Amino acid sequence: MNMKIINHVLYSGTAVPVVLIHAFPVDHRMWLTCARHLTQQAEEAGLESFSVYAPDMPGAGLSPVPSLQDSGARDADGAYYQALDLLAESYVDILSALGHQKAIWVGLSMGGYVTAAIQRLHPECVAGLAFCDTNVVADTPDSKVNRMRVAQLCEQEDSVREVMSFAQPTEHDSTIKRSSEFVAMFSAWIKDQNPAGIAWRERMAAGRPDQSEILPEVTAPVAVISGELDPSSPPERMASLVQGLTATERMFTTIANCGHFSAVEHPDTVARALVELVQRVQES
Repeated sequence: MNMKIINHVLYSGTAVPVVLIHAFPVDHRMWLTCARHLTQQAEEAGLESFSVYAPDMPGAGLSPVPSLQDSGARDADGAYYQALDLLAESYVDILSALGHQKAIWVGLSMGGYVTAAIQRLHPECVAGLAFCDTNVVADTPDSKVNRMRVAQLCEQEDSVREVMSFAQPTEHDSTIKRSSEFVAMFSAWIKDQNPAGIAWRERMAAGRPDQSEILPEVTAPVAVISGELDPSSPPERMASLVQGLTATERMFTTIANCGHFSAVEHPDTVARALVELVQRVQES
């Protein structure tokens, strides 16, 4: 089974490429500004040019929603417990088709689940890793139930209404997320999504396994990035991820006045951390 994923080539170069894996419930566009800063800062640092790829996850952006057959087996509640692994295999297939053996895999939030799965299944394809505002554990029972609730509502209503809350700030959010410009941009991105694709990604994430065992096995350079105001992956939670990376050189960046979508809220700061990761990979 091979999921069809539409890849976007943002920049082209000759060194080990960077693959940017986006968050839920948006698509590859969340990386565009950060990718521009990344390439500009890398050039200023004198690094060898590298390609930057930003695929749309299945059912996001231009990528179609996988069929039931292509999604693998399902739990009794409808969660796809094989889908994350099938998705990771599809990302590795993209890399191979582009003529690369390895990449620097960068995942934010749900994108981090994919990054971890690639490390678990194909460590030979990993030149570097970046975990941004994410985790490597499975959903709690309550979180899984909520994902399935969201998936069912999106399917039943054929609407993204249930996930529009991702664009609505609270008083605890960063000044960037509370700005009218951010709200308008993020709202537009979500409204562009296919409700069935939103549901698919929730079912995939709900069925994913615990991936904590990968941490002590990582030997490639790692960057860990967390917004200090992130309600789900704040620095104190991501510190446990950092502590588990015992066999590699890792760099932990915390960003002030930043919430969950760090690459959108502070694209230049995230890019700076990624440039340092790219430099470590190129020097290794």
